[in-house]
Amino acid sequence: MNPAFRTLAIAAALAATGVVHAQDIRIANIVELSGPGTTAGTLFKNGVELAIKEINASGGILGRKVAYTTEDTQTNPGVAKGLTQKAVDNNAFAIFGPVYSGSIMVSMAESRRGEIPNFTGGEAASITQQGNPYVFRTSFGQTIAFPKLARFINEKAKSVAIIYVNNDFGKGGRDTLMKLMANSPTKVVADISTDAGQVDFSAAVLRAKQSDAEAIFAYVNEEESARLLRELRKQGVKKMVIGETTLTGQKVVELAGEAANGAQAHVGLTVDAPQLKAFGAKYKAEYKSDSDHNGVKGYTGVYILKAAIEKAGKVDRKATAEALRNSCFSAKQHPGILMDVCFDDKGDLDRESFMVEVKNGRPEVVATLPPAGLVKKQ
Repeated sequence: MNPAFRTLAIAAALAATGVVHAQDIRIANIVELSGPGTTAGTLFKNGVELAIKEINASGGILGRKVAYTTEDTQTNPGVAKGLTQKAVDNNAFAIFGPVYSGSIMVSMAESRRGEIPNFTGGEAASITQQGNPYVFRTSFGQTIAFPKLARFINEKAKSVAIIYVNNDFGKGGRDTLMKLMANSPTKVVADISTDAGQVDFSAAVLRAKQSDAEAIFAYVNEEESARLLRELRKQGVKKMVIGETTLTGQKVVELAGEAANGAQAHVGLTVDAPQLKAFGAKYKAEYKSDSDHNGVKGYTGVYILKAAIEKAGKVDRKATAEALRNSCFSAKQHPGILMDVCFDDKGDLDRESFMVEVKNGRPEVVATLPPAGLVKKQ
């Protein structure tokens, strides 16, 4: 190959991966682009990339542009761990993902080894209970979200059947809710485990139906939520169906169709909330599809990183991590974070959240819930 063409080819390859300048702030986007986590990972990835595009267009962070690479974990914890190790070896400044709790639980040991801030969409309570000073959530952890959810269930039903997915995410939610229900007015009358990627929910729904519970708490991943809702409709179940964010996401509603109507959930983020509608419109213009909470998590996570770097006053990984812990950031000062947010010393976040109900094929915000008071605003 002609040397001049070789140089151009190498430059093009570097540009495609986002590694374009020694002074760039390099982000490794390590997400689920295939396997059961495809929907969540793709939306999260898109949110990250949209934020980077906007930030670079407005001058970058402390005058430095942001470059990124994107890698597919295949929804496999072992692959996620290897890709995170690769990002550490390539001197990434920050890592975004994985989204699935089982994968971040395995991979975050590598980002900790590299002292690299690692932003995850995973919700399992155990993620931030490992004492890792470099892991930060872009969504509520179960210890923050579930007390709000439990209060709602207590107000609505005297008995509940739990249907959960048997992985780190599902078991963490199930265990947290069981503890909260133990001394509450609501009795758990059925405890039903399902598998990740499960297709047939007929047996699980039949068990819940026969339990005579007044409500069903559904805590499975997005695609499985759609299948579960369809099976509930097929078996003529009229019980109240309550869940968390994964029950009423836009992708779930699209896949479940009319079967999603009536489903209620506590959600940390939804593009149907007034504060997030503008983001939803930008996302749709960019990707020709609707975002769910995963897109918001990726997008706001990058802007939170930007705010932390600016607070630290320098592009330094340790200083950035320290700037995040026990700190609050306002949307007025940092518009890209969309909502005021606080982080505690473990990397858990706190902010307003919402109760939604699917009506006529669209999640509708029916209530706004205040922050849990995890961190006092500075």
